[in-house]
Amino acid sequence: MGSDKTRVQFRAPDRLIDRADALAAVLGEDRTGILVSALREYLQDATHDDALTQEIADAYYDDVITYEQLKALIGAEEASNLRVLKQQLDEEFVDGVAKL
Repeated sequence: MGSDKTRVQFRAPDRLIDRADALAAVLGEDRTGILVSALREYLQDATHDDALTQEIADAYYDDVITYEQLKALIGAEEASNLRVLKQQLDEEFVDGVAKL
């Protein structure tokens, strides 16, 4: 993972931030470290959910997300598999339309 960082600002319920601050104090970290860890874990868990993986694939097939975004979400190997499948689906569609 690179060292490039982007500043992100968002609104969250006070109680959630209070909990993050309390955990940061217990662990001797700052709030940012806690939030980044939580986001990283959420993304890791979410992309191993079959239903969400299908939504990600559908977004890629519909050109909502790029191949690079797909790869960042589900990993290089799975993204490569979906890229091949997308190419096959596109070819089948073109062949099917040509036969009409």
